[in-house]
Amino acid sequence: MPWDILLIFLVLGVVVPWRGRKRLQQLMAKPHVESGERLSLYFSTIAFQWIAAAVAAWRAWAHGYTATQLGLAMPGRFRLLAITVFGAALIVTLQWLNLRRMGRSASPLRGPLQALAERILPQSTKELIPFLGLALTAGICEEFLYRGFAMAVISRTGLPTGVAVLLSSILFGLAHLYQGRAGFVSTMVLGILFGISRAVLGSVLPVIVWHVGVDVVAGTAGPKYLINNKAVTQQTNGH
Repeated sequence: MPWDILLIFLVLGVVVPWRGRKRLQQLMAKPHVESGERLSLYFSTIAFQWIAAAVAAWRAWAHGYTATQLGLAMPGRFRLLAITVFGAALIVTLQWLNLRRMGRSASPLRGPLQALAERILPQSTKELIPFLGLALTAGICEEFLYRGFAMAVISRTGLPTGVAVLLSSILFGLAHLYQGRAGFVSTMVLGILFGISRAVLGSVLPVIVWHVGVDVVAGTAGPKYLINNKAVTQQTNGH
């Protein structure tokens, strides 16, 4: 594997998780995160992800990867569009229902999730608009990096598709290690589902849309159920 490709994998597997955990530790150490700090987090993450995706695309092109290998082709467009729309509706609904369930839960897991939501999720229209830009960025850039670039590189080494799906999903989970062990596992599982879909459909387009949908619901329903519902949950626990 060329040194520049290895370097990109090093960034994805080490630098990105380290950067995410360090940034979140700083936010979690504060009793309250100001709006400006959340906006700074959104904009810096947007810039970082576009730069990372651009560098990966540049080096992939330099090493002769085709659009088909990177999952950028659209085989069977009507079928692909139908699957994309159906999958998006399903995953958005499941995400919404899960957040509502967590918002009503008295589980010990709700506490850390609520603390995380209070610090990184948008709490006003001023914050929501940039967050939606972040959701779009994450859907495009992360899916290209992990389901497009990473899977293509691993597959070119001769390893089976299943291994490419698993290894890229581990990298994807590590990128979300700032969410804790549960976040790592759940994100890795989601990455496996996305990776299988990308391999079967031959395109990253559906998983990009699904990823954006998951993040948009997190930014709109998350504050409602995990932050604004805080007082109700505390009263329920008091009884």
